[in-house]
Amino acid sequence: MNKWYSLGFGAIICALIYSCGSDTQTTGNGPSNTTLNEPGDKSAVDNSKGEGKYKDVTLTHPLDPVMIKNGETIYDVKCNACHKLTDEKLVGPGWKGVTDRRKPEWILNFVTNTDAMIDKDPTAQALLEKCMVRMPNQHISDEDARNVLEFMRSNDGKS
Repeated sequence: MNKWYSLGFGAIICALIYSCGSDTQTTGNGPSNTTLNEPGDKSAVDNSKGEGKYKDVTLTHPLDPVMIKNGETIYDVKCNACHKLTDEKLVGPGWKGVTDRRKPEWILNFVTNTDAMIDKDPTAQALLEKCMVRMPNQHISDEDARNVLEFMRSNDGKS
């Protein structure tokens, strides 16, 4: 019972904080180029890199199939309880378009440094203010986070 309760509660929290990134608005307490935007709106992208060690992420071109597979495995274990790979909501929003809405550095910092991001990053704070629930730290390693990012990119049709 505890396992299912913890999984469900963590999934709900994860979904709530992540889902709030789909509305268009200026955060108001951060740089003027930090916005929360609609999934299909590529004109308003969060230009911040967030709080954490990721300052400059080098993306693979073409996508790395091994990283994609590893990222899919992590998604299956830690993410799919809340997130579909489409734009359809489950508990939380679908992942489609997340790599268009957020910089890779922001995604990696948020996944690996969740508490500091929520405490310091204007976009994460705006998400928390709207959602009123903190994203739980999923304890994802740097390597696993990078694999998840590659899987997200693949899901978004990047090549």
